Amino acid sequence: MTKELFSKDAVFVSEKENQSEVFKEVVPKLQKLGLVKEDFLENLLTREDKYPTGISLRPLSRQLPNIAIPHTEGKYVNTSMIIPIALKKNIEFKNMVNPPEDLPVKFMFMILSEDSDIHAKILGDIMDFLSEQSAEDLIELFNSKTPAEVYDYLKSNFNFRKSVEAIG
Repeated sequence: MTKELFSKDAVFVSEKENQSEVFKEVVPKLQKLGLVKEDFLENLLTREDKYPTGISLRPLSRQLPNIAIPHTEGKYVNTSMIIPIALKKNIEFKNMVNPPEDLPVKFMFMILSEDSDIHAKILGDIMDFLSEQSAEDLIELFNSKTPAEVYDYLKSNFNFRKSVEAIG
């Protein structure tokens, strides 16, 4: 049996205006699904403040918006998977590479992982996915209007070889 990295129930499109609001919108739903622990939100916010996760996609294409890959330590989650979150409005994240810099972010790939090795594999799969898709296709994904659109695109196009082998 193969472990899935995406769940239809854990894909979101948010109209919130900042990262804290988005996290406060999504995390209770993840808790209700049993994917994260009670103290996940607090630790996610703390970690994002100390170790920003905004990533510029300009090296891939100047057309692409920025993304963020928020996550926290494995002791606050109950599974390993990716929670895609399309944002209707750009929201500010600090740049992972240059923390003083603010990046307007259009899409999030929130990583849930109980194991740091699996976390690294999922992160690698996300980066591989981004580099393998055309800018036009990624723009379409990042501008998705419904969770079903996001899920269907990722289910059809995201090749998660390393991650699935690790969590099997």
